[in-house]
Amino acid sequence: MDFENILHAVVSLTAMGLLFGIILGIAAKVFAVKTDPRIEQITQALPGANCGGCGYAGCANFADAVVRGAAPTNGCMVGGAQVAAQVAAVMGQEPLEVIPQIAVVKCQSNCDNVKQKYVYEGYDSCKAISSLSEGSKQCPYACCGMGDCVRACLFDAIHIVDGVAVVDKSKCTGCGACARACPKNIIILREASCDHEVLCSSHGRGTEVRDVCKVGCVACGICVKKCPGKALSLVDNLATIDPQKCINCGTCVEVCPRHAVHRLP
Repeated sequence: MDFENILHAVVSLTAMGLLFGIILGIAAKVFAVKTDPRIEQITQALPGANCGGCGYAGCANFADAVVRGAAPTNGCMVGGAQVAAQVAAVMGQEPLEVIPQIAVVKCQSNCDNVKQKYVYEGYDSCKAISSLSEGSKQCPYACCGMGDCVRACLFDAIHIVDGVAVVDKSKCTGCGACARACPKNIIILREASCDHEVLCSSHGRGTEVRDVCKVGCVACGICVKKCPGKALSLVDNLATIDPQKCINCGTCVEVCPRHAVHRLP
């Protein structure tokens, strides 16, 4: 008797399982959401870094945006021109130009160059320390040096050296993750073709900069006057280089009395 009950239960459960399976199979086909096959093709062509440099949460999201026409085919900075060409081919379009970019930390506030306000003993977070009187360094624009940018980088392209973030140009993909992580907004993305940059972000007056930093830009204007390509200008008390005009002659580096302008390694 017990055996018959067990057999009956097994048969009943099996039948119910088959029935529900058939129902779910039919429902899956009836209510299936059709996806454009180009989304998968583009996703496969992308690097798969999911870095967010394109402005989307991940590669699949970017692929979907390209197919919908919401994102350009050259939007993946990590993949560069090769990936942009593959994406354009999937979309049946002509490849768009990709201008390589790199991240630059516009600061030299190491232990020798900038004065300290206090000794910070707490959680290693740039966001945390910057909320305490704009950081432990006397320059309010100085790199916090706690490594938020390092932790955000997926390519091991930025490190903290003597209290300042330093970008490894050979590894940088221009994804911009470090720039988005920086609470001071002193990391920028710019065209990789320009080898020179003003490594300072201070908009303070000259006397204010001199009081707190040995190498900060004081807006003296010498580099602006001497630049043969007219690539430099003073913007809000800070020398600024236009990468499209820079001819990489190095004159700005030679004439800067504060050593604020550098040729990037």
